[in-house]
Amino acid sequence: MSHRLIVLPDDTPEAILAPINAATRALNIRMFLFTDPTLLGAVLAAKQRGVQVRVMLNPARRDGASENEETRQVLDAAGIEVRDSSPAFALTHQKSMVIDDTIGFVESLNWETRDLTETRDYAVTTTDKLEVAEMVRCFEADWVQTEFEPDPASKLIWCPNNGRERIAAFIDDAKKTLWLQNERYQDTVIIERLVRALNRGVEVHIMARQPHKLKSDKLVEGVGGLRIMEDVGAKIHRLKNLKLHGKMLLADEKRAIVGSINLTPGSFDARRELAIETDAHHLVERLVEVSHHDWKHSHRLDLSDEGLLADLQKHGVDGASKLAIANKDP
Repeated sequence: MSHRLIVLPDDTPEAILAPINAATRALNIRMFLFTDPTLLGAVLAAKQRGVQVRVMLNPARRDGASENEETRQVLDAAGIEVRDSSPAFALTHQKSMVIDDTIGFVESLNWETRDLTETRDYAVTTTDKLEVAEMVRCFEADWVQTEFEPDPASKLIWCPNNGRERIAAFIDDAKKTLWLQNERYQDTVIIERLVRALNRGVEVHIMARQPHKLKSDKLVEGVGGLRIMEDVGAKIHRLKNLKLHGKMLLADEKRAIVGSINLTPGSFDARRELAIETDAHHLVERLVEVSHHDWKHSHRLDLSDEGLLADLQKHGVDGASKLAIANKDP
């Protein structure tokens, strides 16, 4: 089976640690945030036993925060090749790893302790030769800052190359059901496709984060997109006991997309992102189980004026005027 699913926190960090510990020749790691000490220790141990290790890190968040600096220094001191991701992208949000040029990890999770233990996150591993080779090829291109073009036959989805087109087509092909888990729904093309899916009778279940979690400059489009979809019939919930960080789409309980891509213009147009499409039966079957479990353990997201205002005020977020609800009482 070329595709396998990792679900966090259910499968524990061991699902990622064990393959790193089994590496014999090479590790290519690309990460937005890399701060977990256990994973760092495993990477250092791989280097010590003779594995060629290369790590590509996003240099800073949009606000300038550089949370990878301590890890960078530790890797460098151990003699591990570590570079900033390509400046061709506003951010490198991709989270991935290739082990021994034979198995690729396409992840929604950062290598942070929180993403391993407290958030709903996913990874798909692939042993498909074309896909693994393409992951290596893109790593090499971004490592030396040259152009990269995806293989049209690949199941991999790359931003800014083909992400919006591939995800839009995935939604367009849905016949009966769509289940989505994503932090943000802000891209108007994707929102349009979801509205059209609803209008042709597809049942759409959306898991999202609460409005106060949105960046101030993204509040209007984030809330607006959710309200538009709810108005035409989408069911929109938020998780109760876990933080939502995974990025997953599931269509007709037969096909899925998992990866790092937020459904936002920034992710599609300006960031290096990676996701993978799969119809592997065992993988999709488990995603169906997880999606239904998470929905059962969720609350309806209150997107009414009163609900929005209460959420923003409770968390001290100043955004009511932007949403034209400032004069309403919670």
